[in-house]
Amino acid sequence: MTKQILVVDDDPHIREVVAFAVEKAGMAVLQAADGRQALDMAAKHKPDLLVLDISMPELDGLEVCRSLRKNSDVPILFLSSRDEEVDRIIGLELGGDDYVTKPFSPRELVARINAILKRRNAPASPADVPQKLSHGKVTIDAASYTAFCNGKSVALTATEFMLLLALFRSPDRVFTRDELMDRAYGDITVSDRTIDSHIRRVRQKFAACHIPEVIVTNHGIGYKLGSCA
Repeated sequence: MTKQILVVDDDPHIREVVAFAVEKAGMAVLQAADGRQALDMAAKHKPDLLVLDISMPELDGLEVCRSLRKNSDVPILFLSSRDEEVDRIIGLELGGDDYVTKPFSPRELVARINAILKRRNAPASPADVPQKLSHGKVTIDAASYTAFCNGKSVALTATEFMLLLALFRSPDRVFTRDELMDRAYGDITVSDRTIDSHIRRVRQKFAACHIPEVIVTNHGIGYKLGSCA
């Protein structure tokens, strides 16, 4: 089935550039000129992914992401200007999956969209690998990309889930940031701060259900699975 991408930017030129690249890659495109229109279209059309500009008048991309994450785990790829480093990190911590900086390469944009969709839709593990893994009070189901804390579902983005899955499969191993990048992003290069933002987001979600140590930091090396107790 053709994937449907919702492109949200108040600049019509940017929307057209993104739409052309995405359609050329074989995906369908919807366009929204502002945040409120984006929320309406997301609710109506249920797109497979949003390409979402951070800086928009009235309702910006961060507010759109915050609103969507109340009841949706639709993947979000942020667009941001070079001087918006703080906003990019905040966007990831709100539940965004990745970001591309303006001016951007349409080829890189499409590659990152494909990487996100692949993480979301590809089987999380071969059939002969255990699909359900438990540690402490946390259980994850690799087949359905679902995590549970004390039996209660915890909503994770595809990127967040892949990071957690890597840790669960090797609970005694300390992963470097590069190793976690490889498991979450494949051949796509991202910054250390991107991985750190996703880790913080996972920690926040599990802390909300009284699991303060789902991921622990091994200073100077990287991250490992915590006690989950």
